[in-house]
Amino acid sequence: MLVRMDLVRACAILARTPRLTAEHVREAVAHFGDLERALGAGRALSSLQLPEEARAWLAAPDTAAIDSDIAWIASSGARLVPCTSADYPPLLAEVRGAPPVLYVLGDPAVLRTPQLAMVGSRNPTPAGRVTARDFAAFFARAGLTITSGLALGIDAASHEGALAAGGLTIAVCGTGLDDVYPRENRALADRIRERGALVSEFPPRTPPRRENFPQRNRIISGMTLGTLVVEAARRSGALITAKYAGEQGREVFAIPGSIHNPLARGCHQLIRQGAKLVESAGDVLSELHFSFEAQELATREEAARNTATAAPALDKEYEMLLDALGFEPATIDALVARTGLPGESIASMLLILELEGRVALQAGGRYCRIL
Repeated sequence: MLVRMDLVRACAILARTPRLTAEHVREAVAHFGDLERALGAGRALSSLQLPEEARAWLAAPDTAAIDSDIAWIASSGARLVPCTSADYPPLLAEVRGAPPVLYVLGDPAVLRTPQLAMVGSRNPTPAGRVTARDFAAFFARAGLTITSGLALGIDAASHEGALAAGGLTIAVCGTGLDDVYPRENRALADRIRERGALVSEFPPRTPPRRENFPQRNRIISGMTLGTLVVEAARRSGALITAKYAGEQGREVFAIPGSIHNPLARGCHQLIRQGAKLVESAGDVLSELHFSFEAQELATREEAARNTATAAPALDKEYEMLLDALGFEPATIDALVARTGLPGESIASMLLILELEGRVALQAGGRYCRIL
């Protein structure tokens, strides 16, 4: 007679089993009937040709670690979602090597919603941050869940945009969910849990190891219909997510930028490799063949909001200064040379434009146009 096991414990064991995939678990369930029977079968699992590391762990799991995991799950309200559950992300289930179990803080049902990944630089330009926030809000109003990695920069701006629009958002983490990384995003993580979910394949007490984040990125791309890269340098984790998306047969989108902006070069590289060039959020909805009603509604709302928040007209000198600034960062000295205006006047005008949200000061004393 097979030994019956508690389902939470069964999932906790599977989540810590090295080199185990969703395919292995589904094969075991098909063979033995359910997760508890499969694990209760003990050494009989070896007949399924599991990786050696997986067989060794299942034969003698670390019961202290499992007990600690279960205690944290009970105290935190976390859920374990195995690949056999109806709550497991349907698109991720199609990905080869998908994790057998996901830890979830929040509403597991959000994992089944149509999702778009938005990723990019941890140190974006002010304009890039605004673009990510505005695009995410647009997509959220159209009915897409925004999925990203909770990192500083574009990830955080994307989550914030979805939340500001009253939409859903998912943060896929490269650590255990018992601690938020980076710590600067703890408050954001709390808001995401309320309006979506925090997700990880890593058990509690897993620190932010470097190798975890590329692994995390394959889940971001695997859960989603497509991946939009907002700003990224040539060597960027965002490009890893885009690479996974392409390998998984998902759409890849990239927003182009100035040839002088290092954070546009990764996007330009993706476009040369076949990514869809994006000039407006509507471009993404069209490529995804998202419902016309949702797209039309989002477009109307976007136009109405832009009309309501249109910036007031500027004096001629301010217009000349913005034209001279363009959309590439420039110092006051460079603007003096371009406009012929006194440095004191330019500094004063830039301050006013910054207060109005039209420009932002970057590192090195350079100003960047936003509107």
